[in-house]
Amino acid sequence: PTTAAAPPQPQGPVALPGPSPSGLGTRVQSPASRRALPCARSPAVAAWPRRVPRRAPVSPRPGRGNPASLTEKKEENGKKLIPLSVPPRTYHPITRIKKNFINRNAVAVITGEPKKPRHFCVDTRQGDKYLLEPSGLFPKYIKKKNYGVLPKYVTRRNEEMKREEEEYQASVLDQLKKKAMKALSEEERTNVLKALKKNWEEINHAYQGLPIVTDTLYKKMHKEELELKLNQLEHDIAAIEKHKTVYIANV
Repeated sequence: PTTAAAPPQPQGPVALPGPSPSGLGTRVQSPASRRALPCARSPAVAAWPRRVPRRAPVSPRPGRGNPASLTEKKEENGKKLIPLSVPPRTYHPITRIKKNFINRNAVAVITGEPKKPRHFCVDTRQGDKYLLEPSGLFPKYIKKKNYGVLPKYVTRRNEEMKREEEEYQASVLDQLKKKAMKALSEEERTNVLKALKKNWEEINHAYQGLPIVTDTLYKKMHKEELELKLNQLEHDIAAIEKHKTVYIANV
């Protein structure tokens, strides 16, 4: 007859139930002392150590956290207000407006602009088509709003040139006006004519008072000077009397 082999015995110390002398965990027993104790269980069960629950410590170990912060959090949590079931006075309920989508859609369809059809170009009898506008066959450039309109910089340059031309013409006219002759009025013409005749009378009176014999050089020169003045005055008086409009140059 065959005999069952004995279970292997564990080597080393074995943990036993019950408190240890230090009071921190389970009690450890050596193999020699274990063989001396009576075993009520089967050899297979008694060979393995039994799991023993640890005793709860008398006081908890101090952790790494700050106990003061925990108490503060508890106090803060205690101050939280419980939401009331009654709404506050400042609460305004949202009133929903009922919309009539049927009438709204009808008005949108009536007042809306119709969609413009897209222009296509069909180039084969199988129906191959492509958009006409970006193809280059549609005269898109000449139908632009600003087609044929002068650019803004050209218009601005033309205005500047026109303004410069006007300023130049105005300056030329000012120069011509400064150099132009002034027309005498009838009153001024009469006054000038009277002044010339008065001068002629004074010079003629001096000429009549000259001596008959001009035997010296001074007498000859004085007589010639008076004759020249008389001739010039007679010429001016005749010119003013002949012409009704007289112009005088601005010097």
